[in-house]
Parts: sequence; C-alpha cells; structure tokens
Amino acid sequence: MSSRLWLVVAGLAATTLVMRGIGPAAFGGRRLPPWFGNVVVLLAPAVLTALVVTQAFADGERLAVGADTAGVAAAGVVFWRRGSVLVGVVVAMAVTGGVRALT
Repeated sequence: MSSRLWLVVAGLAATTLVMRGIGPAAFGGRRLPPWFGNVVVLLAPAVLTALVVTQAFADGERLAVGADTAGVAAAGVVFWRRGSVLVGVVVAMAVTGGVRALT
C-alpha cells in the first residue's frame, strides 16, 4: 500500500475523532432540547434510504434503472404488504437474479 493511502486513512481517522469530540465538548453536561431527540431518531432511516436509493438507481456515473432497481422494488412491495425481512431479501434476490438472467 502506498504512503498516500495511509495518509488518507490517518486523515479520515483524525477527522472522525475530532467530529465525535465536538458534541460532548460543545454541550458538556447540558440537556438537549426535546425536539433534538426526535430529529436524531429520524437520521438513521434517512441515511439508510439514501444508501438504498443511490445503490438502486445509479451505476456509478449516472442514474440508471436495471436489475437492482427491480429487486428493490419487489422487496418494497413485500414490506408494504407486511412481509418479513427474510422474505423481502429472498424476493429481492430472486427478482434481481431473474432480471439479470433475462437481460
């Protein structure tokens, strides 16, 4: 591995440490407002949705619809119909595999 790569890793680690320390340093022992907890709870689903959407609708350089998109849509239908996570994953795999086999 090159020294440039290790420099990037070290820089990211340092940035992470600094950012994780800003919150406790800024707020100390003070209590946060009640609305702040409601916002923090919504961050995880928003980030997960962003990750799924970018993986399902992009091919690295531009927006694209393909087998991955069909699999995510099929899993979405399973979840909408209150299916289990396991069933949703299996359906997504089957649909994605089927579309890739056909194209």
